[in-house]
This record gives sequence, structure tokens and C-alpha cells, in this order.
Amino acid sequence: MVRISDDIRQRAVALRKEGKTYGDISNMIGPITKSTLSYWLHDIILSRSANSRLQKNIDRKLLWAQQEGSRILKERRNVYFLGIEKNIKPLFHNIVNPSVAKLILIALYLAEGAKTQKGSLSFGNSDPGVIALFLHLLRFCYKIDETKFRCTIQGRADQRLEKLQQFWSKITKIPRSQFYAFRIDPRSRGKKTIKKDYKGVCRIDYFSAQIFHELMIGGRLLCEGR
Repeated sequence: MVRISDDIRQRAVALRKEGKTYGDISNMIGPITKSTLSYWLHDIILSRSANSRLQKNIDRKLLWAQQEGSRILKERRNVYFLGIEKNIKPLFHNIVNPSVAKLILIALYLAEGAKTQKGSLSFGNSDPGVIALFLHLLRFCYKIDETKFRCTIQGRADQRLEKLQQFWSKITKIPRSQFYAFRIDPRSRGKKTIKKDYKGVCRIDYFSAQIFHELMIGGRLLCEGR
């Protein structure tokens, strides 16, 4: 066994009295195990100022460990999600196929579209990405008369109509002259909107009985697995 000199031990005691942690002391005087340091230093009484410095050192190391753990976890999650994206990305090369695009449109309308309009399509969602996808697929799969679109925004009482219509007009590429009157969610009166990025619910209407019936029949066949 290698004998540790008294000078090293005394240096460890002095550093402990300054408020250093065992890890700090080991780094400063050489690789000394925590069990050895605990044996040397367990009965040392620290001054109030040294004890305060020790606690600050411990808190700082704990914060660093938490931040480092969070960073590592985030990196691992990013690698995990990038792996999933890499595996499924080739599937989306097929979206340019009209038949595949129409199946996606049918499934999307089956999930979020109104089923009782009969003479027109009606599709609503609060997610701009979902609205944009629906309109992209609709315009891709069918010859669309842009004048037959109508758009209705339902927002909260404390939101500005002007900004919401500007936002959704840009997303939908539907002129604001084809927007119906703004609708206020009655449940929101007297309540502050918490989510700053909430843009209300956008409902798209398109007047075409033929497309409506095709999507509805397609949805039924899709559910039946045919």
C-alpha cells in the first residue's frame, strides 16, 4: 500500500476548512478516494462561512449535474427521433403518387371532416400544419375552383380578429374576402388566453357535392378494408 504523506493530509484538511467538496479536494491534491477523505475529514467542524461556501459548491455541482444530464438526455432523444425519421422518410416519396395522396386525403377527412354537409366539404382544426396539409392534398388531387372556398375562424374573446384572419389567409392561401364572420368561443369570455401561439380554430368549407361524396365513400371503403 502506498503511504500518503502527512503534508497531503494536512492540505486536505485545510481545503475542507475552506469549504471545498471531496471532489474538489481530490482534484486539487491528487486522486484520493472519497472513503479516505471521509475518514480524514469526518470530524472537522466548519465555520459558518466555510459551511456556506461548501453548500454553494454542492449546489453548483448539483445544478451542473442536472443540466448535463438534461443535455445528454436531449441528445439521446434527438438521435432516437432522427433514427425514426430516417426509417420512415422514404414512405413520403410516394406522396407525389395521386392515388397515395388521395388515400391520405380520405383518411384525413375521415378523421377531422364534417360528415353531414352533403353538398360541401367542411374541415376544421387548430393546427396550421393540418389545415395546410388538407388543402395541399385537396388541391393536388382535384381540379379546384378557388372561388368556392370559404373560411371561418373561431377564436377567443381576447384575440384580435385582424391578426387571426391575416395568419390563416397566409396559411390557406384563401383571400380574406372569402372569410365568413369571425366567431367567438363563448366559453372564453372574461378569460385570458394562456397559450400565446394559439390561433383559434380554422374551418375550411368547399362547395362540391361530388368531392364530398367521393371522400365519404372512400372513407367507408377504407374502414371496411377494401
